Amino acid sequence: MTAAPSPSLYRRPLPAQLVAFASPAGRALFDAARAAGGMESFFPLIEQFHTQADPAFCGLGTLVVALNALGVDPGRLWKGPWRWFSEELLDCCTPLERVRAQGISLDEFACLARCNGAGAEVFRPDATELAGFRATIRAATGSAVDPALVVSYDRGALGQTGTGHFSPIGGYEPASDHVLVLDVARFKYPPHWIPLPALYAAMQPHDPVTGRPRGWVSLRRSPRPASLLFTARCVGEGGYEAFAAALERLRAAIAGAPRHDLKAMLIAVLGVLPRLPLALERRPLALAEHAQASEALLSALRGTQVFALVDAQPPAWPAEAAALLLLALPVELWSPLGEAARGEWLELLDPARLPEVVRDEAEHLRRQLADLGALGRGAACERCG
Repeated sequence: MTAAPSPSLYRRPLPAQLVAFASPAGRALFDAARAAGGMESFFPLIEQFHTQADPAFCGLGTLVVALNALGVDPGRLWKGPWRWFSEELLDCCTPLERVRAQGISLDEFACLARCNGAGAEVFRPDATELAGFRATIRAATGSAVDPALVVSYDRGALGQTGTGHFSPIGGYEPASDHVLVLDVARFKYPPHWIPLPALYAAMQPHDPVTGRPRGWVSLRRSPRPASLLFTARCVGEGGYEAFAAALERLRAAIAGAPRHDLKAMLIAVLGVLPRLPLALERRPLALAEHAQASEALLSALRGTQVFALVDAQPPAWPAEAAALLLLALPVELWSPLGEAARGEWLELLDPARLPEVVRDEAEHLRRQLADLGALGRGAACERCG
């Protein structure tokens, strides 16, 4: 006997306290918010509005909307000759197949934003009061340029079905204290207005996986571009926690080598690299000038003393990637070295001694490794609903 197929779903009714965007009451809120200057962010966001491409992609779909609305150039091809953000381009920090299975956390969202060329500042209701959230909403919705504001909240706290969810904020009506959420799960709920205190309360329940409340992220176009060529993401079993543990293995390898022998230390570190749950990959390039710039980066990297030392000890990794990783690792990792050897090594790593293009690429990777390490120490994935 064949089991009956599950009934398919097509949208859900909004709970009573939420106001559908296209309803008469929703239109009245729109008009009042626009008159009060609280709809400036709506227009660049609605130009780029996008329905999440997978049930677990609410974070990725939201980030696609925000990055395109902010005018961040991905520097990579989307389809044909066009450069544009879509979910499949958001492949740094964590593999897409893991996101499809688990969704992403608030800190992962910020990590993805930063490694794709945006500045991201994370806030949580346990550290910012309602008045601070309201002030951030006012600032974001009153600007057509910067910042874009994204919220992560518990749907159940609003009477909706599902659990954790991401969406961008599209407007604010101060007289009624309502916030417009541009829900990227349009197959489930339309864009809708939420009383601001109710949205703030919906961010407070602790996610059972992370043990922390959800919150909001303020996004801006970063003055520092995304990496020119290299990007990192966690791979294999164990995710971010395994990466954080791998950094400790690197420190142990350094500590286990003769304290005054840089060559022995380097051999020990290079021997650990193949076992790192980390992929340091080269981005596909979009334009001829990008190819020229990447070749200039690689040429400058090959001219560093760190590369010469790595290349003399053929690692399992490509020498360019291994050298860049050494330049980007946290400085405190080298503390087990003896004083003289540590001073010599840190002099080779000194950003002031590096070509500018290498320094910029190493700094980007250093920030990304810091995000991955922070995720390993305290943040895990939460499911989107």
